[in-house]
Amino acid sequence: MLLARTLLSKQRQYLNIFSMSRHLSIDASPPPYNGPWDRLDKEAFRKSLTVLGARVPPEKTGAFLKTLALKDCIMDLPKIRTVVSDSSVPDGERLVLLRVSNQADIPPEARQFLDREAKGFVDHKIELDYNYWTADECLHAFLPEELRDGAPNGFAMTGHIAHVNLLDEYLPYKHIIGQLIMDKNKRVKTVVNKLNTIDNQFRFFKMELIAGEPDFVVEHHEADCRFTFDFTQVYWNSRLHTEHERLVEMFKPEELVADVFAGVGPFAVPAAKKGCAVLANDLNPNSAKYLRKNIDDNRVTELVRVSCEDGRDFIRASVSRVFDEPFLAYTGPKPSRMQEERERKRLQKLAAEGKPVPVSDPVENGKPPRRAIAHFVMNLPDSAITFLDAFRGILADDSRNLSGEYEQMPMVHCHCFTRELDIARAEEDIRQRVEEKLGHPLGNEISLHLVRSVAPSKEMYCISFRLPREVAFAR
Repeated sequence: MLLARTLLSKQRQYLNIFSMSRHLSIDASPPPYNGPWDRLDKEAFRKSLTVLGARVPPEKTGAFLKTLALKDCIMDLPKIRTVVSDSSVPDGERLVLLRVSNQADIPPEARQFLDREAKGFVDHKIELDYNYWTADECLHAFLPEELRDGAPNGFAMTGHIAHVNLLDEYLPYKHIIGQLIMDKNKRVKTVVNKLNTIDNQFRFFKMELIAGEPDFVVEHHEADCRFTFDFTQVYWNSRLHTEHERLVEMFKPEELVADVFAGVGPFAVPAAKKGCAVLANDLNPNSAKYLRKNIDDNRVTELVRVSCEDGRDFIRASVSRVFDEPFLAYTGPKPSRMQEERERKRLQKLAAEGKPVPVSDPVENGKPPRRAIAHFVMNLPDSAITFLDAFRGILADDSRNLSGEYEQMPMVHCHCFTRELDIARAEEDIRQRVEEKLGHPLGNEISLHLVRSVAPSKEMYCISFRLPREVAFAR
């Protein structure tokens, strides 16, 4: 009997709590959209809320907000102030806004505290408009009900451009989506929708302008580097920034890197800023153009050599090119602009005082020049594996003593796609395709890194392996 009473008491407590929680909330969602469907009517996004405000002396507002009895019934709407002035008494009491519109909905403990400490209640009106809600909230209010669940809820930023990948069912609303993104994100000046069409030769996505200015040349910052490029003419994926950092972290400053599909330099430029010497190649003339600009803008001109040719030709020629024209040895971290300016002024002062000015010789460090490639980067996941046959025989050169330079074989970092979602099967699939193209089994020095999921049944990986000596010296 006692157990039954206890259960009944707990059930009533639960029902009371549940009943109170239903009332201790304010519906601040956007109103149903009733404006035109061919454009976005911002005036249709207006909503009035009436809540209770407890009159409180100014000096007591801090204590009210910290009171445990009021913890669950104080207003907590984003962007809405919890404490406001009482319009009827501007220089007097403050209003602490509550999450209820009727006094009957205030929980008993909170009501006892307010009756004792507050100076009564006032109905307070809150006006919400288009600026209050997020882009996602406005879009859900605008779209037909059947499209709300799968509505696009994000975008990627590259410089001042926001880009989305809209499914076919949302294309009729693309300009509305573009406007919402611009209105709600002040950094965005241009919004584009990536199309399914890919440039067959240079492998970048075609896109359409859906909002904002037709300005597609962006300035994008990543890894303390500044990149400028035309987003509609080259390949760039902001979601790969962690992959760029991961690989560059592997490179030692004294090493030489060959970037086969360099794009506008997301691997090449940070590697050079680290101190690496870099051969950077891309078949797309626009990529090569902006790559040169980014090299100059980031002050690594002496450390990066640019070519614009087929990746297979670049791989085959890279070894002999850098052997014949090596890079200077690594001499330590490059001074900053401020350090260079400080040194320039110091030398000027010495000259003005008639004192001898020391001449710096960066090559006098006793180290040999860099003429052996330590890493090949192949970031063209759609087809990079098909270029691996170009490594066969790249060191089989009777006119050059390449074996002496390559006591250790280069590491190859090859990005690729696979439909295998299981990691073991993915490794088996990728390894089989790599070995087939190389014409030789891989050694033990191999690793597989999952870069990202690009579709429900498509993964992007990077396989890193030591180039087999038998492949490099194959006749």
